[in-house]
Amino acid sequence: MNDIYIAGIGMTPFGRLLERSVYDLVNEAVGHALTDAGCAAGDIGAAYYSTATNGSLQGQTAIPGPIAMRRAGIEGIPVFSVENACASGSSAFTLAVQALRAGSCDIALAVGAEKMNVAEKAKMFAVFDGGWDVSTVEENKKTLMAMGKDIVPPPGSQSDRPYSVFMDVYAAICRQHMQRYGTTQRQLAAVAAKNHQHSVHNPLAQFQQPFTIEQVLASAPITYPLTMAMCSAISDGAAAIVLCNAAGLKRLNGAASRAVRVLASVIQTGVTRSVDEPHKIISHLAAKKAYELAGVSPQDVNVAEVHDASAMGEILNAESLMLVPFGEAGPAAERGDFTVGGRIPINPSGGLESKGHPIGATGLGQLHELVTQLRGEAGGRQVAGARIAIQENGGGLFGIEEAVVGVNILAKQ
Repeated sequence: MNDIYIAGIGMTPFGRLLERSVYDLVNEAVGHALTDAGCAAGDIGAAYYSTATNGSLQGQTAIPGPIAMRRAGIEGIPVFSVENACASGSSAFTLAVQALRAGSCDIALAVGAEKMNVAEKAKMFAVFDGGWDVSTVEENKKTLMAMGKDIVPPPGSQSDRPYSVFMDVYAAICRQHMQRYGTTQRQLAAVAAKNHQHSVHNPLAQFQQPFTIEQVLASAPITYPLTMAMCSAISDGAAAIVLCNAAGLKRLNGAASRAVRVLASVIQTGVTRSVDEPHKIISHLAAKKAYELAGVSPQDVNVAEVHDASAMGEILNAESLMLVPFGEAGPAAERGDFTVGGRIPINPSGGLESKGHPIGATGLGQLHELVTQLRGEAGGRQVAGARIAIQENGGGLFGIEEAVVGVNILAKQ
């Protein structure tokens, strides 16, 4: 039961898909995944459907999973609706892994979908308001904003247009990292420029326009040190993954030759810590556990997809996953270490900044990219010789960091 495989993947384009319903997106992603696995809908033994906004934006406040799966032709099996903010997709994936390991089924499906672009823009931004403890909002803001208090934003570096309050939070975390390690705005721009360059080669990405570092720095300000080109957009999209154990793999027509092994699948919540305890960062703790379960080290990793709702996320997570030491991700990004062809390519898909960020589909979209890389099917963004891949996906906020993080390690057979 410990041999778990990804047998099929499917993903829609991510973007502003105004003409499409959430069910159109689900059906497309699931259809691609089933076809890729050589699997029929009737072969699925359990399904896990992740979403954070179907309730608030489509009014489906209960049973979004069973309804979406019935519409996709999957019925008569256990179906679970999963919500863990931006880590919903990774949470659905881990639950599917656990079901397979427990032997409750041989083939499982993880699906994530969001339709976030709606006519009422106020509703679009309001979906983020529940991403932290809503009973202590002012206290949350005070704690997080204090992180970057010693760096004063320069004049003209704050947008006068509406955006998510979490961009203020990301900016405060940026400023704390700048203060602690000397990270620069140019290094953040290097991350964003690299991801926009990668996305040119990803036909499913929301944005496929290359940017230079200078163009990223010159893009419209959000809140210092973040500019628009450093931040993810509001996105629609869906992604799906067919998983199986060894018995399930034998049942699937021709999937074995392209299946990817799941070496570790971890969901972690945080611990109480101060800003001076980076070794207790939630994603660092999750990564340590994942490496131990997988029996590999950070040095074995060939490619990574990490949560970069802003460019700072890539810097923080590259350090937490131990791909570089704490404080060294900024210079590494500026050197080109995280570029395809560099020492450790990160976000060859273009990351959330360029590929898009439909919340419930994001983690599964990251895994879609890593499976594509391990299969050697990524075209112009292919990481040569990729054999071990790691994914990190964070959701919500609690204290001074994410409320939940998923880390998955995959391997080419």
